[in-house]
Order: sequence, then C-alpha cells, then structure tokens
Amino acid sequence: MSAVLLLVLGLGGMAAGYFIYSRFIAERVYQLDPAFRTPAHQFEDGIDFVPTNRFVLWGHHFTSVAGAAPIVGPAIAVIWGWLPAFLWVVLGTVFFAGVHDSGAIWASVRNRARSVGSLTGDVVGKRARSVFMIVIFLVLLMVNAVFGVVIARLLINNPGAVVPIWGAIAVALVIGQLIYRFRIGLGLVSVLGVVALYGLIFIGPSVPVALPETVMGLSSNAAWILILFTYAAVASLLPVWVLLQPRDYINGLQLFVGLILLYGAVVVANPTVVAPMINDDVPAGTPPLLPLLFVTIACGAISGFHGLVASGTTSKQLNKETDARFVGYFGAVGEGALALGAIIAATAGFASLADWQVVYSSFGEGGVQAFVDGGAAILSAGTGLDAEVAGTMLTVMAALFAGTTMDTGLRLQRYIFQEWGEIYKINWMHRPLPATLLAVGCCVLLAFGAGGADGSGGLLIWPLFGTTNQLLAGLTLLVVTVMLVRLGRPTIFTLAPLIFLLVMTLAALLLQLKEFFEKADWFLFGLDLVVLVAAVLVTLECVAVLRRSRNVGEEAET
Repeated sequence: MSAVLLLVLGLGGMAAGYFIYSRFIAERVYQLDPAFRTPAHQFEDGIDFVPTNRFVLWGHHFTSVAGAAPIVGPAIAVIWGWLPAFLWVVLGTVFFAGVHDSGAIWASVRNRARSVGSLTGDVVGKRARSVFMIVIFLVLLMVNAVFGVVIARLLINNPGAVVPIWGAIAVALVIGQLIYRFRIGLGLVSVLGVVALYGLIFIGPSVPVALPETVMGLSSNAAWILILFTYAAVASLLPVWVLLQPRDYINGLQLFVGLILLYGAVVVANPTVVAPMINDDVPAGTPPLLPLLFVTIACGAISGFHGLVASGTTSKQLNKETDARFVGYFGAVGEGALALGAIIAATAGFASLADWQVVYSSFGEGGVQAFVDGGAAILSAGTGLDAEVAGTMLTVMAALFAGTTMDTGLRLQRYIFQEWGEIYKINWMHRPLPATLLAVGCCVLLAFGAGGADGSGGLLIWPLFGTTNQLLAGLTLLVVTVMLVRLGRPTIFTLAPLIFLLVMTLAALLLQLKEFFEKADWFLFGLDLVVLVAAVLVTLECVAVLRRSRNVGEEAET
C-alpha cells in the first residue's frame, strides 16, 4: 500500500467535510448568526473575554485540543492494522469531531460562554450538572497530570529539544506584544514567529540541556514536572493575549509547516505502508478492536476534551458567531490531519514488516516514539534533512502541543473550581489565584501522591482516559442535542454520533471493569465504576429531558 494514496484519500475526505458538510451544519443545524453579540464583546475584560481574530483563535483552539493525544492514540491503534485507524480518523473527524467542536462553541456562546458542565444545569438539570462536572474534573486531572509526565520524559530523552521547547515561550511572549501592543500585521508576525521557532529547532541539538540526575533530592523527571506545573500555573493566570493566544497560534503554524514537510516527504519518498491493513496476528494480550479502537483513538477522531476547550476558553474569545465553523470544525480537521500523519509515520516509517512488528510487540507500544522515529525516517528520506534534526523537529512538535494543552487544561481546571465556587456560594474559590492553586494542588497530589517521588502518578489513571474522554464527548453532544430539540432544529446530525459514542464507551467501560477485576486493581476498578455510574445517570437524565422536549414541541405544533 502506497503511503501517498493514504495521504490523498485522508486529506481529500477531510477537505470535503470542511467545505461541504460543515457549511451545511453551520447554516441548517446551528444557524450561526453573524449579527449575534458574542460574550467576548458582551463581557470583554482584557483577560479571559477578548474578541479575537479568527485565525489567531483557530490557532489557540487547534493547538489546545491537539496535544500529544492525536499522536499517541493513532500510533498505538495501528496495532490492529492501518485500515481501522485510518477510517475512524477520517470519518470521525468529518461526522463526529467537527460537529462536536463547533456545536460546543455554539452552545456556550449562546449561554454567556459558560462551560458545557455548568450550562448542563440549565439545559438538563442540577443532578446531571453535578455528575457531569465530576467527569469533566477527572478528564482535566488526567490530561494535566499525564501531559506533565509526557513532556518531562521528552525533555529527558531528547536534551536537544529543551532549548526550542522553552524558547517557544519567549517567542510567543514577543508575538503577543507585537500583535496587541504594537498592532503589527498578522502576516509579518506569523513569518517572524515561524522562522524563530525553526531556528531554535536547528540550534537545539548543538546546545543540549539536561538536568542533573537529582535536583534538591528529586529525580530529574520529578524536577521537570514541578517546573512544568509552576509554569502552567503562571500561564493560566496571565491574560490570554499575553501568552496563551500567541503561543497556541504560532504553535499551530509550526505544526502545519511540520505537517507540510512531513507530507511533502511522503510524496517525494513514496514510502510503503509495511503494517498490515487488518492485523490478524496481534500480540497476546491485545484487547479486541471493538470497542477499544474508538477509545484508544480519542483525540484525532472526536474527544470530550475539545468540548471543554470550546466552551471554556474558545467561546470567550469568539469575535463573531459564524467564526465557530472555522475555529471549531476546521480545528478538528487540523487535529485529524495530525492523526493521519501519525498513522502514516507509524506504519510507513519502518524498513520492513519485521521491523514494525518488533516495535508493536505488545499492546500500548508505539505511541510518540513510533511517530518520532518513523516520521524522522520519512523526513530524512524525502527532504534530505539530518535524521537527528528531523527527530528533534518532531519531538518539539509533540512536546509543544502537549504543553499548550497543559496550559489550557490548567486554566480550564481553574474555571471548574471558580464555577463550583459560584454554584455553591464559596466566594474565595471564585477568585482566580485560589482556584489556580487548587487546580495545581490536585495535579501535584495525583502526580506525587500516587506516583511517589518520581511524580509519574498521572499514568496510574491514564488507562481510563480514553473511555472517560469519549464519554464526555457523548454527554456534550447530548447537551447540544437537547438545545436543538428545544429550538425545533434537525437533531439526527448530533444524535447519531452521540448514540454511537455512548454505546462504544459504555461497552469499553464494562470491558475494562472486567479487566481491572481480574487483575485485582481495585483503585482503577472503583474509578471505572464511578465513571460508569456517572455515565448511566447523566444519560438517563438527558434521555428524559429529550423526551420531555420532544413532547412539548409536538404539543406546540398541534
């Protein structure tokens, strides 16, 4: 199988989805109104509510939702063969993720930019809101704790990437000043930013940076994790235009340049996909493709975390309601393109099937390292880049996106505590600094309480991320569907994806529950049970509301 054919079919399908299907969804289903006054204008405060150019906001949304997950998930899921992963990424992006992301933005914008968890109280009910926000909190806790570990390990394993990863923050700070203080055109700023980022990538390998094995009694891994959480806490308190927006925007451009280089190398080198189309000889212990494929590839097809970003930070910066199509749906397409690149790198970046099988010797293998190694081999063959530089570029790409997701994730976790403060009338919790300290404290407690001195405790609950994340996506679609029913608009385009997601997610939760029981892993067993009960409760609440809304609509027509 030619990797070029896979590339053309994948990108062609996503492009058709954006230019045709997203227009239909925006005009006929969500009925986006350019004259609607968005919360960014209504509550403009220069900190969280900031009307933003749609290209800059697209960069924020896309890079916040992308992270490392659309690389990790697909690069693991190809163990079942490249075809299932390819179909789920392309079809999931077009019919699931784009509809979900733009819908979450629309729902939040129409409700004063409240998070999807908070507005559930109005749309569904207070009981559903309480359970829903627990699920949201768990997802954010998993993302923040685990991405801290992922970035720390990338920094340790690739010391040549330290300078470009941290240098990107300085570049973003300068870009924010150029755009908002000095009003320099976005085109010139974009070029300068991309040149600076890639200049750092080429410099990085010549000035490797590594922490000592122990820092004040802590391992280098633990030290990096604490540094990352300190940075994320500060970043989450800064006005969005200072760091979050420009960092996300320039990283988005960097990713597209990186993807163009990777895709160009695929076209030039025309590597062969050595992995099987359907793998009938999976390693022992590999779980069944159904339903695990649909929770292993979460980000890159559809992801509940996207709804948190869409309704948490993106909706507060939307300049015009019609921008939701470009920012939300096209943001999902960007992530789908990254997931497609991960599939190609992890299946065509190996010399032979035997080499591929050595890496994929057990379920869970592959991931970021398969993307970096396979992608570097393709880049080196197609562009003539030095293999070390190519590997550094892809490592920086993965780490920067994990970092921007962590930035946004901690800000969102702060919003959750602030919303809890508002809901339960706890005034001190409603303030940014205490809420941020609570958010960081929970992440550090998980990292070091469950992981010991190494700080890798987030990995303990990571096996439940896929199911919890996809459950959240289904529940977000439920909220959007209820709103559509009440407005008398078509619901099949959100109802069909949410039914599919809930069925697959509940099946995966039950399968994992059995696995945890057999392993006597009572912590994950109990947590799985909590998520499963939450899923059933919120689903039942939403079904009841859907029925009532439909009945009211039918009575109004008669």
